Amino acid sequence: MQRFLNFRLVTLAITLGLAFAAGAAFGQGSSGSVGGNVADSTGAAIPGASVVLSNAVSGYTRTAITDATGQFHFYNVPFNPYRLTVTYSGFQTVTKTVPVSSVVPVTLPVALAVATSTQSVEVDAPMDLVETDSAFHTDIERETIDRLPVESASSGLSSIITQSSPGISADSDGQMHGLGDHAENSFSIDGQPETNQQSKAFSNQVPSDAIQSLEVIDGAPPAEYGDKTSLVVKATTRSGQGVTKPTGSVALSYGSFGSSNLEFNVAYGGKNWGNFIAANGLQSGRFLDAPEFAVYHDKGNEENFFDRVDYQMNAASSLHTNLQYTRSWFQTPNSYDTEYGFAAIGSPGLTDQRSKIETIDVAPTYTQTLSDTMVFNFGPYLRRDTFNYYPSSNPLTGGALADFGPIQQESVAQQRSLTNVGAHSDISYVKGVNNIKLGGVYQQTFLRENFQIGIVDPNLNVPSTPTYNPVLRPYDLTRGGALYGYHGQTDVKQLGLYGQDQITAGNWLFNVGIRGDFYNGLSIQRQAEPRVGLSYNVKKTATVLRASYARTQETPFNENLVLSSEGCLDRVLNAIFSTIGPCNPAPFNPGFRNEFHAGLQQGIGRHFSVGGEYIWKYTHNGYDFSVLGATPITFPIEWHNSKIPGYALSGTMTSIKGLSAHVNLSSVAARFFNPQIGGVGATIGSPTGYPFRIDHDEKFNQTTHVEYALPFRKSLFYSFNWRYDSGQVAGAVPCYGTTDPNSTCGQYSTTVGGVQTISLTSLTPDEEFQAGLICNGVKATHTSGFTTCAATALTSSLVKIPAPGAEDDDRNPQRIDPRNLFDMTVGDDAVAHFHDHYKIGARLTAINVTNKYALYNFLSTFSGTHYVSPRTVTGELSLHF
Repeated sequence: MQRFLNFRLVTLAITLGLAFAAGAAFGQGSSGSVGGNVADSTGAAIPGASVVLSNAVSGYTRTAITDATGQFHFYNVPFNPYRLTVTYSGFQTVTKTVPVSSVVPVTLPVALAVATSTQSVEVDAPMDLVETDSAFHTDIERETIDRLPVESASSGLSSIITQSSPGISADSDGQMHGLGDHAENSFSIDGQPETNQQSKAFSNQVPSDAIQSLEVIDGAPPAEYGDKTSLVVKATTRSGQGVTKPTGSVALSYGSFGSSNLEFNVAYGGKNWGNFIAANGLQSGRFLDAPEFAVYHDKGNEENFFDRVDYQMNAASSLHTNLQYTRSWFQTPNSYDTEYGFAAIGSPGLTDQRSKIETIDVAPTYTQTLSDTMVFNFGPYLRRDTFNYYPSSNPLTGGALADFGPIQQESVAQQRSLTNVGAHSDISYVKGVNNIKLGGVYQQTFLRENFQIGIVDPNLNVPSTPTYNPVLRPYDLTRGGALYGYHGQTDVKQLGLYGQDQITAGNWLFNVGIRGDFYNGLSIQRQAEPRVGLSYNVKKTATVLRASYARTQETPFNENLVLSSEGCLDRVLNAIFSTIGPCNPAPFNPGFRNEFHAGLQQGIGRHFSVGGEYIWKYTHNGYDFSVLGATPITFPIEWHNSKIPGYALSGTMTSIKGLSAHVNLSSVAARFFNPQIGGVGATIGSPTGYPFRIDHDEKFNQTTHVEYALPFRKSLFYSFNWRYDSGQVAGAVPCYGTTDPNSTCGQYSTTVGGVQTISLTSLTPDEEFQAGLICNGVKATHTSGFTTCAATALTSSLVKIPAPGAEDDDRNPQRIDPRNLFDMTVGDDAVAHFHDHYKIGARLTAINVTNKYALYNFLSTFSGTHYVSPRTVTGELSLHF
């Protein structure tokens, strides 16, 4: 271990030394730049020429006018292939293909010939609809983000990615499960890695208003990405550099559930500097997805500030810094039981559980252009999330156990912080057929976990019963006890070093790389990870064939990592957790994965492209999350292994007279294998068990997005989104089965009068209502349910219950019913003009237009029960300048 620590310190020192030896210049490393000069056939500069840089598939379009010396420049250009079009009166139009795949600046000399007719000249005729990248991915530009009807303003980034990318299973509260894994998502925000949980119940996201573009990688991750890599999201933020006139907007919206949002953004700068600011304040009466379709106790608010500052110190040196502060405060939504009193108590619950999350992020990046072919980046960063959870002010007020509910037996308070301090550094070299990148990232994560816990279930630890545990007696609030305090902390140190090269050889493109990850947390692991990808471009038919492979290290989630790893060593926590299952000390060991991807992309005509890939992932030590009752004490757990096969498909229609469309389809299995080998609930020493589908497994989902802008008035648009989900696994739904060894139905199965019968005593009437259970044609209500029902007579309007004897945890588990959700926006960004560059905009957005009554999940082991949002209608007025 000491040798490892010494090696880490030496490597970090070398990295820092290289950074400052290179000139300590500043910039950012997730986008490139395109510049050049326009001249006539004699070499004389042409000022005033129009230069347009565009990508037909992503919708990216930028225009520049050449200056007095014929120069033009595009800053902050996301990595993609582009078409550059140069026009000037009296000269032929010239079009060039411009691939931007590195931070190394692209410089293009453009020569215009005097026009002899209306002809134009194409140099290296572009294939606008396909990309030769070996990794399947989706590009999402500002133009799409701005008009997409988004379900959640407080987790807009997750909503945009879920609606625009294939392979993602949508979950409540902004959770997204990429390619069969529980939230194994990695974000790279202008090169800064962010791999912690990003739902609005865990952390605060970068506001979607600050995003210029997103690249969502479904294929095998390149060597520069590590840690959480099931889904890699590269985000480029908006910049003010080159925006010589202040440009931005102010918008005010109000809608259903008393939701209001005031947001502001502005970009301003010059040739050598720029500033972009985005800020908003949001409040809502339905801040989180609730356990009831009706809303009880669900208010929340969020304040968000983001600032990006760019400064070009000289021709070779620049500075780019991101700053973010976000605060969110919200109530924990109540079920009917907790709002009106759990039936076992018979009096009002007075449940008032709340949370507050604060996020601070500071991320400067130093960039030095070393030559025409080489650029150096160095970026330190600090990100801190603090999570505070507040129980009801008095859990025993009026004799009612306010925090006691159907699945919550404890009153809990928590103060948790997660601080990431680190630095990333790389050198990019582009020349000839090679696009080389060498780099590394060091990160230290400081975890501080504090919580207080006390029993509020009078039947949990009753004296003079066989299950009585005297260890818990001092902390039983129903018998005069007090709260128990727990403190856990650790520092997780991670070092990743990598090298990769993208080699272009004729129609072939090869991506080869190697990554080394060193993990030093509550366990230590080193992992060598080769990454390989290739693609072949059949230019004649606009076809790209691709395949990729990656070996990756899978690290445990950091949220409550100490509690899950070492909490069972604490005798009080051991006693509490043992009431719901085994509690053995079980530290996590990072897992490793082999994944394979193969697919193609096909251009069809001038406006259509389709693409897809087959996915196969095998992981040793697969991660998931669990939770203590209905409390916020969520913690990582680890299964023996997982197998995740599936496919992802996408299709794009670029704009045809204002009409454009994009469709995503996917099917990804999430097959996990017992036993649980890490975290609370681990069954150490148990033999390998049967496979099961984890609760975010989904057979099929699709999203179709259609947008129409009037050709003669492009500011007037209509945007429509259709999302279909076949339904996630809902293992807590009672079912009947007594013979299948890979079924959990046995715990609910009995025989009454010779009739196969399902016991429903594990659910309260309200939970039966939440599941939409119907027995012999009678529906459960909030207050009236069933204790038993004949197996053939139990149905549901919200979940799928396998036929008697047919349930199999792997092949045929209980599932949420399929759902179709429709969202739409209609608006005009220029209802009125005044003072030349001021415009008034208006739009109306409707989410779940048909008011579909449906579930995300039911009694999920991770998050409980959540319904999709009822129909919400929001109106917005905006000022654009």
